[in-house]
This record gives sequence, C-alpha cells and structure tokens, in this order.
Amino acid sequence: KEEGIYGVLPYMAPEVLRGQQYTKAADIYSFGIIMNEFLSEEIPFNDIPHNEFLAIKICKGFRPTISKDIPKLLADLIIKCWDAEIKNRPTTKELYQLLKKWNVEIKNIKDVKYIFK
Repeated sequence: KEEGIYGVLPYMAPEVLRGQQYTKAADIYSFGIIMNEFLSEEIPFNDIPHNEFLAIKICKGFRPTISKDIPKLLADLIIKCWDAEIKNRPTTKELYQLLKKWNVEIKNIKDVKYIFK
C-alpha cells in the first residue's frame, strides 16, 4: 500500500500536512481558503514556491492575506474556517445554518444600496 500526502498545497489543512487523518474539518479549512480566494480574487500563496518550506509555514499558522475589501463578517468566518485548531472550526452543519441565516437576512433587506456598500 502506497502512503503519502496528496492534494494542492495551499488548500491543505495543517493537520493533513502533518500526516494526520483527513477529516471533514480539513474540508472546512479548504473551504476557508477557497472562500478567501473567491472574495479577494487572489490565488493563495501565488508568489511563493509550493514546497516543503511553505508546508512548514502553513503548519506554523501562515495563511493567505485577507483583502481589506472583504466584509468583516466574512473575514471572521474565513479566519474561523482556517483555524489551526480543528475544534475551533465550524462544522458543516454550523456553516450551512450560518449561510442560510445570512441569505434570509439579505433577502429581507429592502434597501439594495445597503447590500452593495
């Protein structure tokens, strides 16, 4: 049986890089990285070689920069998703409930200008 770590380095959770078992929490970490990439329009660690030194930095807490244009509400969620401590990351159920709640709140806003500040 061949063993190893497989994935795209910038999106891999620190615990996976350390050789721990892959869990749903690792997906939440990746979701945070993707969410930041989507909202900032910046590929994570695009200007850094994707090698063992980047892996070590990620394991020590290095994360992509969050654009100042990303609303604080979303930036806080991104940070929570890519927390180094698995227990601090939201579960898929918590993420679903939060995003559903935000969707309802946005639909209830009457002033469109408020949404697109």
